[in-house]
Amino acid sequence: MNRYKSASYLHGREAVSVFSRLMLWAMFLLLSLPEVLGQERGVSSDQSVKASSEGMKRSEAAAEQKARFVPPFDFPITFSGNFGELRANHFHGGLDFKTQGVEGKPVRALADGYISRLAVTHGSGYVMDVTYANGYTTINRHLSAFIGEPARRIEELQYRQETWEVELKLKPGEYPVKAGEVIALSGNTGYSFGPHLHLDMIEDATGDYIDPLPFFASQVKDHTAPRAEAIMLIPRRGKGVVMGGTLCRQFPPRPKQTLTAWGWVGAAIKAHDYMDGVHNRYGVHTVELEVDGQPVFRSVVDRFAPEETRYINSWNLSGFMKSVIDPGCRLRMLHDLNGHRGWVHINEERPYLFIYRLTDALGNRSEVRFTVHGRRSAIPSSPYPLAKIQISPVLSSRLSAGEEFSSSVVSSLGEEHPLPDVNSSDGGSAPKAASSDAVGNPGSPVSANEAVWVKYHWRWNQLHVMQEPGLQLVVPRGMLYDDVTLRYAVRADSGDVAFTYQLHDEALPLHNSCELRIRLRHRPLSDSTKYYVASVHSKGHRSYVGGRYDKGEMVARIRQLGTYTVAIDTIPPVIAPINRNSWAHTGTITFSAKDSETGIRHYRGTIDGHFALFGKPSAIRPYITCRLDPSRIKRGQRHQLVFTVTDNCGNSTTYQGEFYW
Repeated sequence: MNRYKSASYLHGREAVSVFSRLMLWAMFLLLSLPEVLGQERGVSSDQSVKASSEGMKRSEAAAEQKARFVPPFDFPITFSGNFGELRANHFHGGLDFKTQGVEGKPVRALADGYISRLAVTHGSGYVMDVTYANGYTTINRHLSAFIGEPARRIEELQYRQETWEVELKLKPGEYPVKAGEVIALSGNTGYSFGPHLHLDMIEDATGDYIDPLPFFASQVKDHTAPRAEAIMLIPRRGKGVVMGGTLCRQFPPRPKQTLTAWGWVGAAIKAHDYMDGVHNRYGVHTVELEVDGQPVFRSVVDRFAPEETRYINSWNLSGFMKSVIDPGCRLRMLHDLNGHRGWVHINEERPYLFIYRLTDALGNRSEVRFTVHGRRSAIPSSPYPLAKIQISPVLSSRLSAGEEFSSSVVSSLGEEHPLPDVNSSDGGSAPKAASSDAVGNPGSPVSANEAVWVKYHWRWNQLHVMQEPGLQLVVPRGMLYDDVTLRYAVRADSGDVAFTYQLHDEALPLHNSCELRIRLRHRPLSDSTKYYVASVHSKGHRSYVGGRYDKGEMVARIRQLGTYTVAIDTIPPVIAPINRNSWAHTGTITFSAKDSETGIRHYRGTIDGHFALFGKPSAIRPYITCRLDPSRIKRGQRHQLVFTVTDNCGNSTTYQGEFYW
């Protein structure tokens, strides 16, 4: 069976009676009549249209699936998030079921199967995998608790391994479940901003994450279509212009100004779906673009493989869903319909009609129409003029003084390039040689007047090595989504243990982690564990990346081209007891633990010299707690408590005290 088909078709293996099919199609014809009439009368671009034939087929498939899965709750289901929403570096992998604003709702098995995995993690909280006999596995995240024997098994494992985070894989016969059986309690644990159940659904045959919504379509009442918030036009580098310039330009869905372009351009749209009776917004299931009646592009967010999820960085452009496909993007949900990866050739001085059709998983549809006028314009060969290498006075004096990194800095292309015209009128895209605007990013952590600029141009399908004084970066083939022109810079501050390297003037995601080496200029501390690679953000803020010391260098793996340096952390975490006087009454010990530099790596507590199970139920709150267990700790006496928190550079803080319980 073709794994690229919609999940709705893949699931529908059970037969439906001929009568049922006739009834479904009769309903479809009745619903379609207003759509046909509306099209004949010229429906406005933002008016919702009734379910299309594709949406009807999805409903039919969902009807076939209805007997396969029951809902996870015994109350009406609503969602706070849907499948495939655009998230930072990943797609949202499942459905977020609302739990009426509270924790502790009984979670039910969706069909007959068995519990295949239990885990407790800081990111997802209490997690339960259930493998069903019908070929699917679900992952239930952010639970508040397991129940029965699984709960006992997990706690036993936590005490045996002396850690809160654990994983237990189970055999098919250990914990069988029946459809509708209560298997856990909903919660708000892990990286969660409110009570809900996150439900991932995995197709066992392929390992793909698939949209669970078609299984519950009959339980959901929704007649609200997606809505567009903005559109964007994207000039292809060196081959097109928009509004006479080489910058991407965004506009409202109904632009009041005349949109002009010439050459090869692409489009993108920012849109969300909505549902009846709730205020949440969701990702859009299907986006279709046609130009002058010809199909150009389609995205169908119905499934993705785990290794595909970072391709979101290729498709998502600042919240806009691009309708062009980067050459290095292998995301199956994106479909090239015009043979040019979605790029549109504006080569005549006339109007071009762009139509976006947005459809949700239940078939509700809306349209956005706008016109782009072809206007003949000069197309610059490169929208990013190349800068001759500049050496700041500070760095130049250091290099001439024969410092360790005095080897010459050269362009990766082995050539000099003319300075850009600071008075360029190219839509503001030409960089200025001696200001922070030179990189097109005023928030850049490395400014031009303190930097050595180097020109790099990397092809998306090649291996690349950046070799600079004190720096080496290896980017294997397959890490880039498109060709990229990098703006490399370096800054040297006298107090820093290493140079600050700007690999690019804005964060450019890589598809996987790549090895970065930064050499230390000097080593004020002999303890190599105190050094770490840091990412430098605007206004000089640093965040922990990690790394290890290796013969005078720090070696780390990075997942984006940005700005990096080496820093030292000798400051231990800060911990404080919370409501200490209420510990005896509540039966819960709570600490606040924070580390402002490298973050907390480990924590451990003992009571009367024995391991105590401390945990961090919420990843977004700084609290670490321990529930006192009378089967392990004697009541009615004083106890000695030792609690230690360690950061990622090995700095520790220990609390020692006595409490009565």
